[in-house]
Parts: sequence; C-alpha cells; structure tokens
Amino acid sequence: MKILYFGTYDPSYARNWVLINGLKENNVEVVELRRKPERFSLFLLLVDYLKLKKDFDIMIVGFPGQEVMFLTRLLTILRLGWFDYAHHKSGQVKLIIFDAFTSHYGGYVLDRQRFSKNSFHAKYYRFLDKWSCKLADVVLLDTNAHINFFVKEFNLPREKFRRIWAGANDDIFKPFDEIQGKPVSEHNNSSSFKVCFFGTYIPLQGVEYILKAAKILEPISEVTFTLVGDGQERKKAEELAMKLELKNVIFKGMMKSEELKKEIVNCDVSLGIFGSSPKTLIVIPNKVYIGLAMKKPIITADTGAVRELFNDEDMILVPASNENLLAEAILKIKNNPALGEKIAQNGYDKFIKYASHQVLGLELKNIMSLEVTSIQ
Repeated sequence: MKILYFGTYDPSYARNWVLINGLKENNVEVVELRRKPERFSLFLLLVDYLKLKKDFDIMIVGFPGQEVMFLTRLLTILRLGWFDYAHHKSGQVKLIIFDAFTSHYGGYVLDRQRFSKNSFHAKYYRFLDKWSCKLADVVLLDTNAHINFFVKEFNLPREKFRRIWAGANDDIFKPFDEIQGKPVSEHNNSSSFKVCFFGTYIPLQGVEYILKAAKILEPISEVTFTLVGDGQERKKAEELAMKLELKNVIFKGMMKSEELKKEIVNCDVSLGIFGSSPKTLIVIPNKVYIGLAMKKPIITADTGAVRELFNDEDMILVPASNENLLAEAILKIKNNPALGEKIAQNGYDKFIKYASHQVLGLELKNIMSLEVTSIQ
C-alpha cells in the first residue's frame, strides 16, 4: 500500500507525526508532498503534484487541511477524467482520506470566540468544515463525541467518519526511567509537590480554574504550579494571578519538545483541560496523551469524550470549570502517593495499548485496507 501524504501540514505537529510514523512502522510506504502554508502554497502543491512520478493508492490530507481539500479533489478528478471519476472506475479511483482533526468553526468561533456566529468569518469557516468533509471519501476525527459534533453541526453522514485517537509523540515523551535509566521515584527527591500545566491559553484549557485552585492550595507551601505556554488568554491569566496575589505559580513561555519533556519529568501531576467551551466536551487533548506517555498522574475534566477511552482507574476526572474539586483532586494525589503511582501506571498501560503511534498507525492501515477493498 502506497500513501501520498498531502497538504500544508506541519510534519512535526503531534497529530501528523503520529499518523505518518505510525504508518511507516506498519510497513506502509508514505510519500510526503507538502508546502508551508504561505500565499502561493496551493499553486505550488499543484505544480509539485503534476511533477510527481510515484504512483500511490490513497491520498491523505494532513492536518490542518480544510483549505487543501478542494485542490485535492480537483486533482483526483483531473487524474481520472470526469467520467471515470463519477463512475468510480475499478482499480483507478484514488481514495482521499481527510484528517480533519479539529473544526475551524468550532475552534475560532465556538471556542476562541474570535468572531461572532453571524459574521462572514464564521460562515466561511462553516463552509470550509462542511465541504472539506463532503469532498473526502473518509474523514478522521479523534473521538466519537467530535464526530457527533461534525455530523450534527454540518449535517454530514456519520458513515463517512472514522475515529483515530490523537496520541502523542512517544519517541520523545517517555517515562523518566526510559529516558534516564533510573527509577521514576528518583526524579524529584525534594519535599515539594509540583503541578504542571502546558498549553496555548485558549478557553478550552480553562486556565482561570487552575489559578483559582492554586489560590485555594496556597496555604500548603509544598504545592507549586508551573504554567508553560502562550496564547490568546495568557495576559488575562497573568492579570488574574496578580489580582489573586498568587505566590505559588510560575509562568513560563512556549518550550520545544525536549525542554517540555524536562519540565514534565520534574512534576508530580500533569493537568489537562478544564474550560467551559463546547470543545472541552468533545476532545481528548494532546497534553493528556503526553502526560500518560510519560507515566504521570493526570487530572482533567470529566467528559464523555475522555470516557470513550479512559476511566477513574486511569486518571483523576473532575467536573469542568470547578476550581474547588480540582484543588481537592490535586491534594488527593499529594496525600496519597501510592494512588498517584497506580493511576499513572494504569494510564500509561492504556496509552501503550490503545494510543501509541504504532497502534494508531495500524488502525489507520486497517481503515485504509477496508476502504480500498470496498471500491474494487
């Protein structure tokens, strides 16, 4: 099976890295044809495609790919001719798999609220989301809850969608004992209890609830919070920290993967998402998978999406937007190290079984094999 991975995607972005390398490790030949998302990137992709000499069985449009899907379908039609394309001539039709992964409309309008629902931008993003999926033969999303959102919001047929967990770059993010060759317990011999959050400060993350939980736990001097990242609400978060006069919170900027790995190694618990936006209910964020891959106890919002794969044995699940219960969960792990080690191990085991890049690559390979068989 030969795959053309196509688009303006970033190959180092976790979602793309997981699928590309997962396929390769399952003996799938992957040819990448990509351009950086610049002014003439689609035209340059067209030129590159016309020069392409290698044949392929399936085109996968990498994330983000809404803007690329129209070109991709056009190339498929041009390759066969309209008649053969319309009649799905056996053995010649090239399947298009679109890794949607996230919704432009859901991200920019419903979560980040950069534009109103009635704005031109909102209508444009809805158009892109809907038609990029309609033009694909198969659409990939990370949870069934996310699939349900696309089906309902954009009036799309559910049978077009397939679920592939988000996963993480587990070549970089590994348990401390695998990185250093030492027991996990040796990573931090101090009496402090370090809570780590990393993210992009969008409403999905619910950083304000983390800061309010930090205020609740401020009297416990051993508990400290490190917030890594930057983004839309970083300034707002810093202003809230100043208003609360927090003494137990450190803000750090964006980090490269190797730097972030060191930060996670030195923490005692890793935080997920806690926001009140609609997106919170339909995704399992990459940060959760990263924490699991590094065998850290995770605390995140209790949602239907998370429970598609995980349960109370794998991580501590708390109601979204609730700083009191978040603070209680942090104390629960601090006061019971054995519990923290247990859920960290359970979460890690489940990650390896269901969400490592090798496992997800095999799942995608199987999806592709079934689709190819169905059109022959």
